[in-house]
Amino acid sequence: MSLPPSLIFLGGLVVITLGAEMILRGSTRIAAMLGVKPILIGLTVVAIGTSTPELAVGIAAVAEGKGALAVGNIAGTNIVNILLILGLSAAIRPLPLQLLSIRLDVPVMIGTALVLLVMAADGVLSRLDGFLLLVAAVAYIVALVHLSRKESPALQHEFAEEYGKRALLRGPTARRAWNTLLVAAGIALTVLGAELLVAGAVDIARSFGISDAVIGLTIVAIGTSAPELATTIVSTIRNDRDVAVGNLIGSSITNIVVILGLTCVVAPSGVDVSDDILWLDLPLAAGVAIVCLPVFRSDQMVSRREGIAFVVAYLLYLGTLIIVRA
Repeated sequence: MSLPPSLIFLGGLVVITLGAEMILRGSTRIAAMLGVKPILIGLTVVAIGTSTPELAVGIAAVAEGKGALAVGNIAGTNIVNILLILGLSAAIRPLPLQLLSIRLDVPVMIGTALVLLVMAADGVLSRLDGFLLLVAAVAYIVALVHLSRKESPALQHEFAEEYGKRALLRGPTARRAWNTLLVAAGIALTVLGAELLVAGAVDIARSFGISDAVIGLTIVAIGTSAPELATTIVSTIRNDRDVAVGNLIGSSITNIVVILGLTCVVAPSGVDVSDDILWLDLPLAAGVAIVCLPVFRSDQMVSRREGIAFVVAYLLYLGTLIIVRA
């Protein structure tokens, strides 16, 4: 007896979130044991770790010939990251911005969103596009390494508290082996969870006559953003949110240059981009990134009013998406 698609989807979401958490814990501990700066752990390892569900979903979707789901998931996740998750954090408590990396991250986030829009203009993201995105990812990480040297000791201490507290800088071989195993198991669970999540989402879409693109932009996008949402809410409650902001911005960049880049590289014929995504969702994702620039620079704070506006904007977008395109 086959399980209902909704139960398969929820099971995939639980498995993918557990896998992402295992990857996050194991990779940050390994990085800390190797003496990697905590700030780089937060902006690279953590950002990539929390974006692992998007990678697994993208590869699984491409393997099943659902390219629209893969691209829609990236566009939808980036919109969720900024409007819903960051907006919700600021709505709960005004969000001060102190990261020097914001000077780099926000322009890079805008740039990658615009570059993706240009690359997708012909209706397909080729393997060459994927390689170019990965080259951009390397350049971004190099720039982060350079910028991290200018971060204040207080901020570096916050990253250490957030991501390195349980790791401690050195450990015996057995502990490193355990954390490596933890990462490997997390990757396996994430891939399994992604397959379940995509299968459930596609079945739900078919039963309601909803397109793969809309499912990717809504259910899958919100589902794969669970790690970022959990990290941000916990950080908001603890009032240690510079790290959470860096993770959200870093994840939005990583989703394009690393996750979508790898997805395009493994797709033999590239990834198709539907007209709806090309002319509505990718421009909207770029617009959301652009809006961040004046908001982040105003008083170096996202106010509660701005956070509420972000959340309301996302709810309006979600409602319009369901009504017009479902």
